[in-house]
Amino acid sequence: MTPDDVYRVLAARMRYHAGSTAGSGLPAVPATAFADRDWLTEDLERAARMYGGRTERRVLGTIRWYSASSVLVAPSVESLVLTGTALDPALSAVTVDLHPDGRMPGARSNRVLGDDLGELGAAFGSALGAAVRAIAELSGASEPSLWAIAGDSICNRLLWSGTAAGDVDAAMALARPLLAAVHPRLPAPRFVRVGRTPVVRRASCCLIYEAGGSEKCTSCPRQTPATREARLRALLG
Repeated sequence: MTPDDVYRVLAARMRYHAGSTAGSGLPAVPATAFADRDWLTEDLERAARMYGGRTERRVLGTIRWYSASSVLVAPSVESLVLTGTALDPALSAVTVDLHPDGRMPGARSNRVLGDDLGELGAAFGSALGAAVRAIAELSGASEPSLWAIAGDSICNRLLWSGTAAGDVDAAMALARPLLAAVHPRLPAPRFVRVGRTPVVRRASCCLIYEAGGSEKCTSCPRQTPATREARLRALLG
């Protein structure tokens, strides 16, 4: 399959896939920016304007990575689940749509990688690793915490793609072998069901509650299990 073939299938099976924002008029930024110190410095400044200049760089870097990692992994995960062939997650192959304030609504990859989970995991490890090292060095966020966020991002994208494909269990089954191939220190994937809805039992925290007075996310791991479950049930029914 060519990238165009992959995107035709994605458009037919998942209306709001990550590449669907192409042509929105937003500038497309090469994903190599996420390993570029100068660009990351500018992005932290954008984040500071959004969340407040007094917010710690560690928090800003974590919040940004929480969003960025989800967008970066989306083209490969969505294509794997919905077409059986993964697009290449290499930073050199991916472009990200970027709002002036730093929000990232979508991304595309211009290369096909294949259907081998080990190969995809290794490609994720290389791409995400370069970004994790750069963001950790610049912001002061720890590499393990950033890796945990990346793992949760992959798991969430598997859930969303599996839902679109009509076989969420098959998508969830990909999580363990895929994450094991990405990085040996990634937390093992965990899924729970809230009613009939599967959700990721997150191993990571985006730290949004430390910026601008926001409350913790509904699925935040930094709350008691009972509180998290009650909030998820209130949201999902």
